[in-house]
Amino acid sequence: MLAAFPPTTNRSTEPVSRVRTLTEGHRIQKQIIGVLKESEAGAKVDELCRRHGISPATFYLWRKKYGGMEASDAKRLRELEAENAKLKKIVADQVLDTTAMKELLAKNW
Repeated sequence: MLAAFPPTTNRSTEPVSRVRTLTEGHRIQKQIIGVLKESEAGAKVDELCRRHGISPATFYLWRKKYGGMEASDAKRLRELEAENAKLKKIVADQVLDTTAMKELLAKNW
């Protein structure tokens, strides 16, 4: 006879609620652009980084990617990146299919 054990809980299925920070990479473009606008308004980079909890390297990466953009531009960039990823997947699937067909046809029957 098997002993009855209490059910175990799977922590991965339990919802986790916590505050997301800049360093976790979950900032939306609108917030990133806000930080960059503060810099353009004359705030010092070191002070901005300290206040928002990011490193200067992160700030400069953001400035390189989002510098001079508005929120609507960032939204369009995100949409274009998603579309580009889908198209790349389609091309990769087609190349794989073509390669498989060539290998199949190259076999000696």
